[in-house]
Amino acid sequence: MLDSILLAADFPAAPASALLNWQGTPIIIGSCLFVLIVASRTIKYPHTGAKMPLPFSKSLFNDISVAGFLGSMSLGHILGVLLSLAIAGTGFRS
Repeated sequence: MLDSILLAADFPAAPASALLNWQGTPIIIGSCLFVLIVASRTIKYPHTGAKMPLPFSKSLFNDISVAGFLGSMSLGHILGVLLSLAIAGTGFRS
């Protein structure tokens, strides 16, 4: 009985323009790169663990490990989404 009630519920759908909005993408990419550059210089042991199989520049990214890369990308996405939401909340549209 409860399942049929939940299936019959009409949830409002988001407008298509909100789903295809790419304006926050450069902000998230920039914040991820910024956090990666900062983290590669501030992590106490950036070379501990498995190395990234990608050819990163040693001078720019300090040859960071996989764990450091994943952690910095996670933090970069969190900061990027928060920054995108803050910019969208001000009403600024480019």
